[in-house]
Amino acid sequence: MAREEVIGGQTLVLVDCLTFLPTLPDSSVDLVLTDPPYFRVKNLPWDRQWEDAAAFIAWIGRLCEEWQRVLKPNGSLYVFASPKMAARVECEVGRWFEVLNRIRWVKEAGWHQKAEKEALRSYVSPWEECIFAEQFGADSSAKGEAGYGAACDELRGFVFEPLRAYLDGERLRAGVDKVACNVACGFSATMGGMAARHYFGQSQWQLPTAEHYAAMRDLFNAKGNGSGPFLQREHEDLRREYEDLRRPFAVTADVPYTDVWDFPTVQAYKGKHPCEKPEALLSHIIKTSSRPGDLVLDCFAGGGSTGCAAVKLGRRFIGVELDPHWAAVAERRIAAATAQAALTGPQDESQPSQDRPSGPTPKCELRLFHTPPRSDPVTSQTSCASTAGDLGSGTARDDHASSHRQTE
Repeated sequence: MAREEVIGGQTLVLVDCLTFLPTLPDSSVDLVLTDPPYFRVKNLPWDRQWEDAAAFIAWIGRLCEEWQRVLKPNGSLYVFASPKMAARVECEVGRWFEVLNRIRWVKEAGWHQKAEKEALRSYVSPWEECIFAEQFGADSSAKGEAGYGAACDELRGFVFEPLRAYLDGERLRAGVDKVACNVACGFSATMGGMAARHYFGQSQWQLPTAEHYAAMRDLFNAKGNGSGPFLQREHEDLRREYEDLRRPFAVTADVPYTDVWDFPTVQAYKGKHPCEKPEALLSHIIKTSSRPGDLVLDCFAGGGSTGCAAVKLGRRFIGVELDPHWAAVAERRIAAATAQAALTGPQDESQPSQDRPSGPTPKCELRLFHTPPRSDPVTSQTSCASTAGDLGSGTARDDHASSHRQTE
């Protein structure tokens, strides 16, 4: 599949997601928002294809490995999980990402309302979990765990490198050492001061305050070697670039800003997907953790609710779905949402008008791809399987997870 076809417009792919994910470029996705199988919650083949919980978690790990690769350094990951498996799924996600929240979506409607209370032997769980995570070190300082600090430093240096390189380049051009920068900013005359440690190096980089930036500008221009002026960019310009580079997260007092949500469930209707998530919930995630024009990936597209929400909010979308019936449903729904967005424009009001992109809205087109099954022997327990090997490295993996849940 050509790269332009994958990234351009709105894309729906009819294939096993572990077949498709390796075709995506590294660091190409802004937001992964997905709802994988819960493991033996639904009495359907796609939710009972693993012989035990360990095999299911191993499959989640394979997904995490690919998500970590395709997610941008400042991207976000949201993964839904059942009450029974949430802790184990979160632990596996935590091997690959920094878990930020375990969001509980508390549901007023559900099977718990029909439970025979007197026969219970434990408390019911009227909620589902959504694990919210980021790449290691993308938006926080290193915390010193074994191996964690190096991963954080490497990633932070990459995310904010344009700003770090600008500041350090101006310092070098002016011929000023880091100790002098410390003194100018009011810190000790050692290499251990704030400016020397955090304004110029890749380790735990931080944006200087407006006051420190002004102090360093005065120092560079006073001590410079005649090649000035120095630090001509305004601090507000740097701050805006900093905000653009860091992981987006935009909530207000008017929207859910705690990790307990109460969005109404999707009521029954003819043709409803068995695991359908409310579009209001999905829209909230997309508005909070992405910007207009960003790319949203859903590896279990189901009936297309995530795609509809993404398109209406002016995001690009890639959806992966294995079941032909639900892929056709998603295609119709996303095509309708795309046509609506082309007429009315994006609905995202989460950014002040002066901060919204002034260019054209994302290209409105939908393509449906079908990738032929691999020629490998199929050993999955369901008939929809498309692969039984490790598609990333060619190394054999367990065969229990080659067919995925068709869910939203």
